Amino acid sequence: MKLLVFAGSTRQKSFNRQLARVTAAMATASGADVTHLELADFDIPMYNADLEAEGTPADVIRLKQLMHEHPAWIICTPEYNASYPALLKNTLDWVSSPARSHPEWSDGFRSSRGKVVGVLSASPGALGGLRSQSHLAPLLVNLHCWLAPQNFALSRAAEAFDEHGQLKEERNIKGVQAVIDQVIWAAARLNTA
Repeated sequence: MKLLVFAGSTRQKSFNRQLARVTAAMATASGADVTHLELADFDIPMYNADLEAEGTPADVIRLKQLMHEHPAWIICTPEYNASYPALLKNTLDWVSSPARSHPEWSDGFRSSRGKVVGVLSASPGALGGLRSQSHLAPLLVNLHCWLAPQNFALSRAAEAFDEHGQLKEERNIKGVQAVIDQVIWAAARLNTA
């Protein structure tokens, strides 16, 4: 199963980027063909219909293709003001916007339709970013994704990783693994042709 893992953050010491790295390694160990995506590797401006009318940026097309090629995604979302961050919203807005200058991408939902998506979050607080997940879920459903009901919020993230960037507590490892297992399981069943 091809699985795309990414965090909705580009901050160097982001807990969600750490969580995405751990998740990618765990999913690989579970047998998935994992692509760990870093949004910082893409030059994607703030969404603007006037800018889009001039031509969809090349990195947006590259991101659309990458997301299209993976039937399963796991997103690690930070929580800003009890919701998901602008970076993640902007990324999904661009990915779902029709690219009229590229006939292959004139269908805005081509990159997201039918994807099985698992959601994780990490936060220094007690809720672990859980509120961001509740806001992200309707957006993913609107993009025609299948949202995995299993989720996990890593609380007290500042103390959750060891000096090698690995999760320290077994309960946190099990929480992440449960999301990985469900996403792989569901994507395998939804993508039988």
